[in-house]
Amino acid sequence: MGRWPGKTLIGLTGNIAVGKSQVLGQLESMGAGVIDADRVAREVLEPGGAALAAVVAEFGEALLDGQGRLDRAALGRVVFSDAAALARLEALTHPIIRRRIDALVVAAPQRVLVIEAIKLLEGDLAEAVDAVWVVDAAPETQLERLTGQRGMSPADARQRLRAQNPQADKLARADLVIRNDGSLAALQERVRAAWESLADGLSGRAR
Repeated sequence: MGRWPGKTLIGLTGNIAVGKSQVLGQLESMGAGVIDADRVAREVLEPGGAALAAVVAEFGEALLDGQGRLDRAALGRVVFSDAAALARLEALTHPIIRRRIDALVVAAPQRVLVIEAIKLLEGDLAEAVDAVWVVDAAPETQLERLTGQRGMSPADARQRLRAQNPQADKLARADLVIRNDGSLAALQERVRAAWESLADGLSGRAR
């Protein structure tokens, strides 16, 4: 069981460009409380954010622009080409991100919350959720989305994909897999079915 009594937490994960944000948005529209761990990660690195000073101290002030904001693209080029640098970044930021997520869960009024986190299974957050849902897509679909929808060059997109932990590791630990290689309508139907099944299960437990 998760660590928050009276609440059911779904951990939503999957590698880059599989469509996690689309799934999260639909779950929110159906009544789930949602927490985007990637958004929290961005917020703690904003000016005045809890992790910015530590990251700049570790990686250098050259990563700041003229307004004192973090150049995320420059940081990405450093850490996504160097596994040791990525590990140092995560060691600095993950505890801060986790404390912020804890606070958001406690404050949320919803009984069911979904936490989207690409590194859900690599940290202790995995032990706090009640179920793991993995969004999955073929590698060629991911590459197409990164180059087409996000405007990355093919080389940058492939580097980003290589930097991810294997999707197979996530699938092996999934309680539910949501495929997303087809249309938006097909994805929405799969998410609706998953949500209804979860609601039925919670209703059964309550009786």
